Amino acid sequence: MAGPIYKRILLKLSGEALEGNGKDPIDFGVVSQFCDEIAAVRKLGVDVGLVVGGGNIFRGAKGVETGLDQPTGDYMGMLATVINALALQAMLEKKGAATRVITAIEMRPIAEPYIRRRAIRHLEKGRVVIFGAGTGNPFFTTDTAAALRANEIGAEVVLKATKVDGIYDLDPVKHKDAKKYDELSYTTALAKNLRVMDAAAISLCREHKLPILVFNLNEPGSIMKAICGEKIGTLVKGD
Repeated sequence: MAGPIYKRILLKLSGEALEGNGKDPIDFGVVSQFCDEIAAVRKLGVDVGLVVGGGNIFRGAKGVETGLDQPTGDYMGMLATVINALALQAMLEKKGAATRVITAIEMRPIAEPYIRRRAIRHLEKGRVVIFGAGTGNPFFTTDTAAALRANEIGAEVVLKATKVDGIYDLDPVKHKDAKKYDELSYTTALAKNLRVMDAAAISLCREHKLPILVFNLNEPGSIMKAICGEKIGTLVKGD
């Protein structure tokens, strides 16, 4: 396998990815596997920023369905991302990878408040930086948080780890004839509503020409393959 083609990445993990078999909100066996890969990438000298969702614990949209106002539901979802961030931090440090959890909502006893220059300094010192609490604002998803933080820290790519091996024109679970894209433009992803990421996140990446690679996290070694430039998943770039 060739060496890494990126010096700095932003990895976006869904909260659901941490569920594993679905019996518990966080499957630490699954978390351990993810962290093995992340630690291995860090050992190659790649700066790693990480944004994790909170859908395995609480999703803001679900709160709205039960009668909560959206800001309250979204704030609850942001707090769920911090729980996931702490779980990832504990496992990464167990594997010898220095980390910092930085949150958009201040909670100083357990994490540092988000300060862009401090986050970059941690990356320069070889620490995995885990961004919790989304953007700190309701009405924005963790996809948008990933696009925002990636641009702020100067990441060269957003790696979006999902449960499928890329982007399809139709839902591959429901449609056996669904066609997978190897590459497509931001404009096409938006126009066809392919749900790569939410529209705000894609638009932000398009504006700053930041590529998005969507791939299957459950495939062993997928993160390493992605940072080494192997042909996996779907790459979103260009107009």
